[in-house]
Amino acid sequence: MSERWLPVWRRAQRTDMIAPDEHPGVGQTVLLGGQHVLAMTGSTVVGPLLMGFDPNVAILCSGLGTILFFLITGGRIPSYLGSSFSFIALVVALTGYSGHGPNPDIALACGGIFVAGVVYALIGVLVRMTGSGWIERLMPPSVTGAIGAAIGLNLAPVASRGLGHGGAGTACGIFALLCTALLAVYGGPYLRRLSILLSLIVS
Repeated sequence: MSERWLPVWRRAQRTDMIAPDEHPGVGQTVLLGGQHVLAMTGSTVVGPLLMGFDPNVAILCSGLGTILFFLITGGRIPSYLGSSFSFIALVVALTGYSGHGPNPDIALACGGIFVAGVVYALIGVLVRMTGSGWIERLMPPSVTGAIGAAIGLNLAPVASRGLGHGGAGTACGIFALLCTALLAVYGGPYLRRLSILLSLIVS
């Protein structure tokens, strides 16, 4: 697909895999878009709140970053750039934030977050120049999987507090989690792609 400002995606030929320049059909695209809005809201609003940032600033920067990404890639890889949850545990530990209201010590973490962004950008330039093979050798699935698990475990207390302290809210949350897991494991390609949205609707 040649680079252009307004990309044209073709209909996917397979049901189990969709290429970056393909779309799954209008109906499924609309449903996936709705699901992605829910996921985006969680990461872009909840993430900053957990660190004491103003979520409005996060949404603005997220939108600008997404537009820039879209223009640079010519729309070949549609993606949304949201808040990173990988910083939450570190920011909370560094600032001693209790999780309520603005974080008075957020300046202690802002420099590190900025430097991490610069490092990410430099890695992107390096990958552009040399390819991604060295990353796959340096960080195989066993390493990236462990990192993902560590981030999830650090955020587990946040999820447990979100479920409440018993009652209908807790039961509904656990039911939604079970539905998502079952659809992700046993559902067909269509159901797996919409597992979060369907679980929320059912629960």
